[in-house]
Amino acid sequence: MSKYSYEQKLAAVLRVLEEHMSPLESAKILGTAYEHVRRWVKRYENFGPEGLMSNKSIYTGDFKISVIKYMHKNSFSLSDTANKFNVSDTAVARWERIFYEEGPEGLFVEKRGRNKMSSKKIKKPKLTKDTKEDLIAEVQRLRMENEYLKKLHALVQKRISQENKKKY
Repeated sequence: MSKYSYEQKLAAVLRVLEEHMSPLESAKILGTAYEHVRRWVKRYENFGPEGLMSNKSIYTGDFKISVIKYMHKNSFSLSDTANKFNVSDTAVARWERIFYEEGPEGLFVEKRGRNKMSSKKIKKPKLTKDTKEDLIAEVQRLRMENEYLKKLHALVQKRISQENKKKY
């Protein structure tokens, strides 16, 4: 859902067009940025009241490519291109980024929403009896080695402290 309703957008646009109010004054009344009102006025002039309705269409890859090629061929800005085709500026910017990063074929892939989680639970691999016994033996061996090294370290520290006492 957009932040501003259709009625709010229309009122802001009509203040600019019919009451000859500046977009800045109209934006202050609504409590929005000047750019929003300016963009709404352009859309209203190009497409009429329907241009102010939120557009949640799914566009084909061919349409996206034609929009990007049109923008580059005619050296249009993002906002001018968006107004020409009645799509959002952010959509055109996203399409252009995908076009440059992944090529034209990237625009045919629909990437909306989150990645789907696998419905299957990840199963732990079953261990054979021999593998379990080997792992348990390995853990026991490592524990013994760890204890041995701790005791060795303690003996070395004790010897060092005794030698230091003898020197003084």
